[in-house]
Amino acid sequence: MCSKFPPFLVGVYLLLILGSAFSGCLAIDTTAAHVTNPTCNLRENCNLNDDLLSVGGDQKELTAEKLENKIASIFEDKVNYSMKLFAEDSVIEYNTLERNLSSVSAQIQTNFTLGKLEEEDADVEENEREFLYQIGQKFLAISQPFDASINPEASSTCREHTRRYLEALQNVDLWALKMHDSTGKLTSGVLNGNINQIGDFDQCLGVNYQTGSSVAADDSGEIKGQYCLAYAQPVLTYKSKRLKNIFKLIQSHGPFRSEFNDPGHRVPRYSLVNWGICVPSSCTYKDVEYSVKEYLNNMTESTGISFQVRVEPKMCQSNHNKPWDRNTTVAVRFFLIILSIAALSTIYERCTKNQKQNEWFTAFSLDKNLRWLFKTSSSPDDIQAVHGIRFLNAAMLLFSHKSMAMFFNPYNNRTDMSESLGRPWTVIGRAASLYTDPFLLFSGMLTAYSLFGRLNKGQPIRLKNEYISRLMRIVPPLAALILFCTYVLPMWGSGPQWNLVVGHHADICKKNWWRNLLFIHNYFGFSEMCLTHTHHLGIDTELFAVAPLMILGLWKWPRKGLITLILLGAIGTGARYYTTIVNQLSNYIYFGTNIQRLFRTADYMYSFPPHRSTVYIMGILLGYALRKFKNVTLTKTQLRVGWIVATLCVLASVLGPAPMGHIDYTYNSTHAAIYAAFAPIAWCIFFSWIVFVSHNGYTNKLTNMLSWSGFQVSTKLSYAIYLTQFPVFFFNVGRRRHIHHYYNFVSIILDTNEFISIFLASVALTILFDAPFQNIKKLLLKRSPTTKAQVRPATSTETSQNCDLNSNNAQVLTTSTAAQASTLNSTPTSASALASKHEHAD
Repeated sequence: MCSKFPPFLVGVYLLLILGSAFSGCLAIDTTAAHVTNPTCNLRENCNLNDDLLSVGGDQKELTAEKLENKIASIFEDKVNYSMKLFAEDSVIEYNTLERNLSSVSAQIQTNFTLGKLEEEDADVEENEREFLYQIGQKFLAISQPFDASINPEASSTCREHTRRYLEALQNVDLWALKMHDSTGKLTSGVLNGNINQIGDFDQCLGVNYQTGSSVAADDSGEIKGQYCLAYAQPVLTYKSKRLKNIFKLIQSHGPFRSEFNDPGHRVPRYSLVNWGICVPSSCTYKDVEYSVKEYLNNMTESTGISFQVRVEPKMCQSNHNKPWDRNTTVAVRFFLIILSIAALSTIYERCTKNQKQNEWFTAFSLDKNLRWLFKTSSSPDDIQAVHGIRFLNAAMLLFSHKSMAMFFNPYNNRTDMSESLGRPWTVIGRAASLYTDPFLLFSGMLTAYSLFGRLNKGQPIRLKNEYISRLMRIVPPLAALILFCTYVLPMWGSGPQWNLVVGHHADICKKNWWRNLLFIHNYFGFSEMCLTHTHHLGIDTELFAVAPLMILGLWKWPRKGLITLILLGAIGTGARYYTTIVNQLSNYIYFGTNIQRLFRTADYMYSFPPHRSTVYIMGILLGYALRKFKNVTLTKTQLRVGWIVATLCVLASVLGPAPMGHIDYTYNSTHAAIYAAFAPIAWCIFFSWIVFVSHNGYTNKLTNMLSWSGFQVSTKLSYAIYLTQFPVFFFNVGRRRHIHHYYNFVSIILDTNEFISIFLASVALTILFDAPFQNIKKLLLKRSPTTKAQVRPATSTETSQNCDLNSNNAQVLTTSTAAQASTLNSTPTSASALASKHEHAD
């Protein structure tokens, strides 16, 4: 700040000017106009000598009087300008002092913050209160707070807490600012699909203000933040072409078209607007729902636009610490017991390494089960290519499921994302149903291959042991996952959508878990199914139950059995076509898929065993062919024709439906019916040919790659990967707290953190539940030596890991030495044979 103009400067200026005037080297303009209008700009602090005496034209001396007048004029201007600066700085200083509340210390004044305002509110002067009040008024005029107490049925506590919240917000209290700041607000990028405003979940739940008094019996004397996720469905009541185009952009062209009441715990309700709102925890979800309706109705009155609004009870969350219920405690104790048993079993094996060990005590040994898991040796009769084909389809299915889960996440450029994904190449992720069919194919193939081997050797088929073996193979991991997802996983996290994709799903499992363990859950519809992705287990188990009848018929009456199976397969194909046409279904996730159509497809066709039986029957026929035409000789022409047909089939099944993924595609029931009826057959023909020629010694680069021994590890893990992938995906969806930006499909799909989590979870599930119970199964079904000498059952294997082929998808775990000894057991994956039939359902 400038001080007052010092008197000594006057002398300085005079000396400078007089010195310049009498130097004899300077010239001045003789015109009076130049004297009265000097070229010097005082505001620029220019040099007086230069501007005062710069002239143009003839140079003449001025008289002393004129010179004095000029000096006086310039001096006066300089003094006036300096005084003006002093006056302006004095005003600034005065205003600054006026704003400072305390004159004790300049440091206190300059370091004043909102945090101190909240802490020292009692000492704030009245003029400061007025100042903050004006700030609050201006702020609220820009961003209107949400009032959840306008519901006529709101409780007195809700009304009182909301009143205090609004008053505190006007006073710029920090806790109220946090609550208001946590509510989602309309922002930029709406036409690019940025309509989901989830707010700040953690900041809302962190609000906790002590009121010091209560107004009702249910008032604890504190105001806590409560986060509610409201759903709003925009409806165009006025059919305007321009509005439709705008809505098309706002809703990102609708890659999934949902209705207001569609279930949303497993398929994204893409048409809904998600709005995160922070209110006092004393207000109910009904209060929030009523307030949102009123707010949106007032905003859209007479606009031709209306909103349907819903707030679900489970979507309102607060920081109330709830104790574990009894079932959760039991579940946690169960897993701790399993871990303890595994640790003790491991210690026992290590301590008795050089002694004869009790196999019962080593069944849960982590060392033993890990050795088995990563062992890559196999039986000479193993169908090696099956492992690689399983891995390929499991990976494609994993990517498809991930692409479904990613649509739950909020993006600030959803429209760009939809436009980039509305292209034919996305068939890779849209054809999820295709990737499950090879697992049914190999399930039928391995069952037939094993049973035909025994029948050819005259060995009896003990169906009781086959069914027990299968159940002990698939039930323990499934039951453990159900228990974990129902009672443990919901306690592990939180987030805006946590109670939708994790909590709501757990509630369904609490009611319907028994259907999964009886393998009948695929008959009760997807919307109320526990672990929806396990519907494939029900299909495969039911087909496995009737497979022996078809296999016995084909073995006893080859011609009639073959005709019967082909006829059954044709009936299943025709049924898929007819059902698709009549019910307007779609087994392919085309762009703009209607959510209700997806659920109808799953209920009426995709999870109905007769409609999925065609590829299972193809598997039975393939197993029959592998036994009957072993070491068959094929000419080069036959091989060339076979590969051409197989290649055309796989291209038709993949490229045929590709146009249905275009952003401008319109649903056509004929297209959908052709795909549903014939794409599974074409897809499985390709892999059947690979298995047939590679097993008979006709190899090439493709078959050699698929026969890599390392794929045996993925086969053993495939069941666990199939079970754990959805819980991991939706665990991350539920925890997602902020809006993200979509860059490209690859960066979203190839989430290494998720894949590592799935791998680790699969390893844990395998070595704690899958492998140990296979060891126990082997011990339970072990027969006496005399019995073994007479008839060696396929269920008998020397390695504890080998599971019966009958469990048919028992992933080609390595066959035991005993299995290798018999032609039958060599059913490659005999027992171990691709035990993962389950891992793969969609």
